[in-house]
Amino acid sequence: MKQINRCKKFINLALLMSFSFLFLLSACCKKTVERNVRIAIQPSAAFVPLYVARYTGAIEKALAPKKVTVIWQDFESGPPMNESLSADLSDIGLIGDVPTVLALAGTTKMKLVGIPARGPDAYAMLSRADDDSFTSIKDIKGKRIATVFGSTGHNFTKKLLEDSGLTFSDIEYSNISAGWTENSLVSGYVDAVVIWEPNVSRLVDKGVAKIVAEGSDTNLRGTNGFVVREEYLATNKDVISIILQEYTKASKNLESLDPEILGRLAEALNVSGEQVLKIVKKYDYSVAIDPKDIAALNDTIKFLLSINNLKSEYPVEKFTDFSCITAEMK
Repeated sequence: MKQINRCKKFINLALLMSFSFLFLLSACCKKTVERNVRIAIQPSAAFVPLYVARYTGAIEKALAPKKVTVIWQDFESGPPMNESLSADLSDIGLIGDVPTVLALAGTTKMKLVGIPARGPDAYAMLSRADDDSFTSIKDIKGKRIATVFGSTGHNFTKKLLEDSGLTFSDIEYSNISAGWTENSLVSGYVDAVVIWEPNVSRLVDKGVAKIVAEGSDTNLRGTNGFVVREEYLATNKDVISIILQEYTKASKNLESLDPEILGRLAEALNVSGEQVLKIVKKYDYSVAIDPKDIAALNDTIKFLLSINNLKSEYPVEKFTDFSCITAEMK
């Protein structure tokens, strides 16, 4: 009898251990691995839909079922965002054409996964509002022109000169930071500045500047990029695709923004709500990558080579990944 009882105890213990193992196995299978996504953002009118998605919490809501935590990272401009991506401190960044091609050429492997915006007329050459000697691009010869060296504004200036049959030797070129454009122009230190939104609208609406030329006066496309670390993309394509989807959704409702959201956008861009609504009309926020976008970025590479800001040429298409772009984005 004792032997029978011992056998029963053994069987019961074995069954208990089996059930415990199955329970733990089932729990492990059902558990979703928690992930993070670090989104680098900067106060540019080119990325307004991302700000809208941020303010409404749309990306967090869309990623919640996948147990993905969204970490927002604020930067002043593209270069420090590139540094953060390269150092594995950010996962995805929205940057202009120059930072995009520099990121793809860097030692850390990156991929271009979408185009947040393109807007040629978001770039402009501005002269002083009261300067009657500089009213069109025909007056540019001999003038002192300032812009950020190596920027899209620099490339735009080069295109304007070439279209006029001129070179940089026909003007006085001055390198300034974006924050010094107004002071440089108003003080008379330069005759014109080449800058981008929201600075263009801010200076023109303030009455201190007038537009001499816009990007569409040349073949400038004003292409920006969604850049993602290749290592992150390899295991998180679903996350990146959802971010692009929410960006696309936000871009379709910019003309009827909630007053609170519009106010927060105005504060982020340092302009009025009315100016925000005017500025966003200068951009095409469709995310899909067009062959013209690739051509524009390859043109940016040639420009950077011409000023020795890039060591060697490469094809942007080699570092482009279309897999996160859905039909809704095309």
